[in-house]
Amino acid sequence: MIKITDEKSCSGCYACANVCPKQCISMESNSEGFWYPKVNEEQCIDCNLCEKTCPIISKTEVQSTPVAYAAYNRDEQTRMGSSSGGIFALIAENILQNGGVVFGAGFDMGFNVVHSYVETNDALNTFQGSKYVQSKIGDTFQQAKSFLNQGRQVLFSGTPCQIGGLKKYLEKDYDNLICQDIICHGVPSPRVWGKFLSECEKRQQSSVNHIDFRNKSDGWHNYKMSICFENGNIYKKSNQNNSYIRAFQQNLTLRPSCYACVFKTLHRLSDITLADFWGIESVVPDMFDDKGVSLVLINSDKGKAIFNAVSNKLVYKEADIHEAIKCNSAALKSVCPHPKRDYFFENLEHASIDCLVEKCCHQSVPTRIVKFVYRVGSKLKRMIIK
Repeated sequence: MIKITDEKSCSGCYACANVCPKQCISMESNSEGFWYPKVNEEQCIDCNLCEKTCPIISKTEVQSTPVAYAAYNRDEQTRMGSSSGGIFALIAENILQNGGVVFGAGFDMGFNVVHSYVETNDALNTFQGSKYVQSKIGDTFQQAKSFLNQGRQVLFSGTPCQIGGLKKYLEKDYDNLICQDIICHGVPSPRVWGKFLSECEKRQQSSVNHIDFRNKSDGWHNYKMSICFENGNIYKKSNQNNSYIRAFQQNLTLRPSCYACVFKTLHRLSDITLADFWGIESVVPDMFDDKGVSLVLINSDKGKAIFNAVSNKLVYKEADIHEAIKCNSAALKSVCPHPKRDYFFENLEHASIDCLVEKCCHQSVPTRIVKFVYRVGSKLKRMIIK
């Protein structure tokens, strides 16, 4: 049976729970809010399917090298409502138009991030936009397999470790399956996210009714988290003043496996990878307008086919893969844990998120000045290019 002796060796992908023939594996949250498998040993039949299905224990190697594109959606409204260039929406719409099913991460009624599926364009917007929280996969691997066996085309969108889990669970490659992953910085704790939202609602004395992690009304590079409340109030702060995003960007609240991620590579298990094309103003400057440009990595023939199918609705240019990832280091290497990470989680029960992040991520005046000058310089450079 699967036993987690080192938390870095489990990404919480739910593959083991989905594959267990006796359903004796449950995914339970630890003190930090991350899910880990727990086996009911009395029901376990020692079939070892859980270990064989784990994408970390039984890692799959891929040799193909992707082709990179800078791209964005010609539809301005869809592009502005997306985190970067609005490519996912086009791919998903194509799948749905052909009678397929789309799986992705969205909010439930309590604004927890969960995986689910949709079968209509009207429901698709639930998956658009970044969610900086680990999503709960649940039994969506089983649901996807059921649709695949019915002969329906399936698009499954997720983090690289989730795609790895799905592929191991399925055991074989399906012609009607398209997997899309992202260049992932890391996944923050659902517990931290829940506490942050609760504290926001308490301050506003109102319930949340809409969340946008990447509001681009002030520009793609200057995106802000926007939270709307039932009473009409809006929380909207820059990343430097948003404690939740500060903690995420400084690697304070990530899952232990994110600091030793085995999926950091250009040789991807997915068919297509989507990310922000940071550094576009230097690599393909004529495509930069600060409205969002996607970095698209084509990893397989299926990925190329779906990209070609939507290309008439894109503005795109091929880019040198090595230049394209210079400002996307998360494609190749894991981040380092914040030195005060343990302190943060040990005190999570007793202090507010704002207070803890300020204590853990406080920067000296000289450091703040250097970062401010850098931001101003980068903004002036972008303005000159525009």
